[in-house]
Amino acid sequence: MKRREFVTLIGGAAVAWPLAAVAQQQPERMRRIGALLPAAADDLEMQVRLAAFHQGLALLGWTIGRNVRIDTRWATADAAEIRRHAAELASLAPDVILAYGASAVGPLLQATRSVPIVFPVIADPVGAGFIDSLARPGGNVTGFLSFEYGLSGKWLALLKEIAPGVTRAAVIRDAAITAGIGQFAAIQSMAPSVGVDVSAVNVRDAGEIERAVASFASSSNGGLIVTGSALSFVHRELLVTLAARHKLPAVYWDRSVVTAGGLISYSSDYIDQFRRAAGYVDRILKGEKPADLPVQAPTKYELIINLKTAKALGLAVPESVLARAHEVIK
Repeated sequence: MKRREFVTLIGGAAVAWPLAAVAQQQPERMRRIGALLPAAADDLEMQVRLAAFHQGLALLGWTIGRNVRIDTRWATADAAEIRRHAAELASLAPDVILAYGASAVGPLLQATRSVPIVFPVIADPVGAGFIDSLARPGGNVTGFLSFEYGLSGKWLALLKEIAPGVTRAAVIRDAAITAGIGQFAAIQSMAPSVGVDVSAVNVRDAGEIERAVASFASSSNGGLIVTGSALSFVHRELLVTLAARHKLPAVYWDRSVVTAGGLISYSSDYIDQFRRAAGYVDRILKGEKPADLPVQAPTKYELIINLKTAKALGLAVPESVLARAHEVIK
């Protein structure tokens, strides 16, 4: 090869290499995800669930700061705060919003009917009017069921199994959401078969919870069932304290209450639900629409028992219950 041709070749390559390097260094398009969580920012359980969501995104190729930004709003269970944060997130016009529970999805739908919304946990999105049907949501919302109402009846059966002396049960619920009504209906339908009288206890704040439990505990042979809601999640430590104070066996909708000292829970695996929600967010970011993504039922359920709490209540947990447990806290 002649020297002139060689210099020309090298010179051309020298120009091409920087251009190739520049092309490779071009930043990826930054996508934006909002997250509305009805919990305090220092709530460890919700932090674990959000971390599972982040992990799910990472496994699908999304890296915070490189190709995705996540704006998280912690709103506790205060309805006014949730509405304010919902409006803020909607005004940012993110590509998609992750919203935990009916208390977050409802205000978001009041703020936007165009931004896609994915919920990792909701009991009854059809009854709440958020979607048209599970198979064809039809709007800008989709996600994952926390459980089917039939599961609520199993809570009462568990209560009677672990505490046979219980003849009356107070069902703590948030009557402001359709799930509160539906969960109680399922429990009520189970009551005659296990010989327990059930009564709904409608609560809106910590003070009301404390007064209601104290009043119920004034009579003997009682037990508690705490149904799923953002209100119950935020006040779960108070509910554990009250159950212990009044010596009430209690069944909860979520494992986090049992790890905090509650007696027993039976629920779907919410950490898994958050991880699965990342898959729907990924699909929406890649062009699919919430209206076409069916709402999915849980695939994992778990029974958690706290033997320390059982001992404090003077309960001997039957072997039949222990054998079914996914985790036993000693």
